[in-house]
Amino acid sequence: MSPMITRELVSLDVALGDDKAAVIRSLAERVVAQGRATDAGALFDDAWAREQQDATGLPGGIAIPHAKSPAVTEPALVFARLAPAVDFGAADGPSDLVFLIAAPADAPQAHLAVLSKLARSLMQDDFTASLRAATDDDAVVAIVAEAIGEGAPAPAGAPSATSTPAAAAPAATAGAGADPARHVDGRPARIVAVTACATGIAHTFMAADALTAAGTREGVELVVEPQGSSGYQALPREVIEAADAVIFATDVDVREPQRFAGKPVVRSGVKRGIEQPVQLIDEALAAARDPRGERVAGTADAGAATTAAASESFGRRIQRILLTGISYMIPFVAGGGLLIALGFALAGYTVTDNAATIIIDNSLWNLPTPTDGLSLGPLGLYLGSVFFMIGATSMGFLVSALAGYIAFAIADRPGIAPGFVAGAVAVLMNAGFIGGIIGGLLAGLVALWLARLPAPRWLRGLMPVVIIPLIASIAASGLMVLVLGRPIAALMTGLSEWLDGLAGSSGIVLVGVILGLMMCFDLGGPVNKVAYAFATAGLAAASADATTPYLIMGAVMAAGMVPPLAMAFASTVLARSAFTPVERENGKAAWLLGAAFISEGAIPFAAADPLRVIAASMAGGAVTGALSMAFGVQSLAPHGGAFVFFAITPFLGFVVAILAGTVVTALIVVALKRWTRRPVEQTAAPAPALAGAAA
Repeated sequence: MSPMITRELVSLDVALGDDKAAVIRSLAERVVAQGRATDAGALFDDAWAREQQDATGLPGGIAIPHAKSPAVTEPALVFARLAPAVDFGAADGPSDLVFLIAAPADAPQAHLAVLSKLARSLMQDDFTASLRAATDDDAVVAIVAEAIGEGAPAPAGAPSATSTPAAAAPAATAGAGADPARHVDGRPARIVAVTACATGIAHTFMAADALTAAGTREGVELVVEPQGSSGYQALPREVIEAADAVIFATDVDVREPQRFAGKPVVRSGVKRGIEQPVQLIDEALAAARDPRGERVAGTADAGAATTAAASESFGRRIQRILLTGISYMIPFVAGGGLLIALGFALAGYTVTDNAATIIIDNSLWNLPTPTDGLSLGPLGLYLGSVFFMIGATSMGFLVSALAGYIAFAIADRPGIAPGFVAGAVAVLMNAGFIGGIIGGLLAGLVALWLARLPAPRWLRGLMPVVIIPLIASIAASGLMVLVLGRPIAALMTGLSEWLDGLAGSSGIVLVGVILGLMMCFDLGGPVNKVAYAFATAGLAAASADATTPYLIMGAVMAAGMVPPLAMAFASTVLARSAFTPVERENGKAAWLLGAAFISEGAIPFAAADPLRVIAASMAGGAVTGALSMAFGVQSLAPHGGAFVFFAITPFLGFVVAILAGTVVTALIVVALKRWTRRPVEQTAAPAPALAGAAA
């Protein structure tokens, strides 16, 4: 393993820029200059995306921007001692000690473990003091190398750093004079904690050490399980069972949360574990003494998911559950829809009538003979039929996947099977995606209720694999068949007939306006997702001679492309002076995001100036939706934007509708910026990399 830090990666008492973006970019360029990464811009984008999730400035003048990036070819630690210090978002002021931690996207566990050692060392005052006292680059390299276990001890004259803590956070030992207020049942309180951040390199382990140290000082028996990218060692079962409360200081899902089922729980972001460990301990003690406080859901053997935080409102929880279902559904839709579009392109539109027969009766060694002249020859007809059937099969999972993962969001794994069954029954009853949503909610709620029932120990092992799926499937699907299926089916039939009646009339333009407004209202949020789910569900159920579902899909895709394209046009071409330098940088990325039908590409602009950007986007989206319908634009693909041009007809109408909406939105947002006054001026942040997002 090559040394992760060398003297060429160290800068002492330098000014690298006026803000943290400039500092991170400069450090990323240093990594590329040393041959450890291929693209400074890509590394910066990945580090900045992590920075936007939560600022990496920490108390004590420290900052640790970090990222796992495909641009990194060899792990690197880049250190800068800044003069003057730069604000990285720490509560106590700017940071003068900055480490950029750059790891390959597929970094082996050994590398990640070494990087984690550095993060833990930064929690020690002696280590940071030695970095501030270092007189040259070689001294810094020696100090860091000693801390992470590389190389020889620091040379004479270099301040010595303290040894790095062990990889697993040890239990804190309660002192003899512990405060009785921190006792439970006459003994020192016992708390277990889990820490986890998005990258699993730095904050995960720093929070673990901060909580452990705070537990020692406060006289609490506290054991931490850091769940990092380099793996994790699960807490012993007996330690969890003996705990009075649990702290989840995480930015991502806790792995195997069912181990903590029934325990009083306190939840927070991982950074709070670094900055406010004593407050978290106090909250955990209060939760342990509160019989009505939140507890981790289910039983330890049931595998039920933890519930949402106690502070989460009912509406917010429903939104989270529905978005979870839709997000898991999208891969079925995107992959299946594109395969169907390829099937049409290769085999012609009549492939819907005879694809199964062609596949059964023919093979690559016995190609079919085209009879209608619409396909691209015998091979095109056969491969198109194969693509179409695979895509249609994938699209057939749409409602079942939606329902299954809605139930999963409520009850974790025990809810998946009942949810999928309820979704399949919704399809059988012609209840469509609305039936899938209702079936998923029913299955999840029943599964969650069953998981919370006190079961004898001998029955707990059967609960998640037999009892819960059986009873929840009977309850949810039974209600769909006996009570809810027919009314929902009637509603869906009426909606479909209404839309079919609008096709070919001026009313269909109104539908386009409504869909355009929905797609641009929250840029990838729940309203946007409802419109997208409505369009894709119609696409999945469309027959060969239907037109309305394809018109709706075309309008939805076109309108969803407008906000990022308009922000790109306005900030990089139309009125550069009306936008900050960072916004202009965002605009460059927004061109590609918009072309790929990723509405979230406009989020950095909306976050900085929501009223102007959202209002302008909705105006342009309405124009595009209306024109798309007026031009009769049909999309056979549910995703891909301009990159699935072969599945959109007429493509010229599609382009004209998007251009019109883009220009309208850009003109409105520029006018609003110039002629109206913002209450508080803000600076947009560079857009994080968005991959795989539905509109």
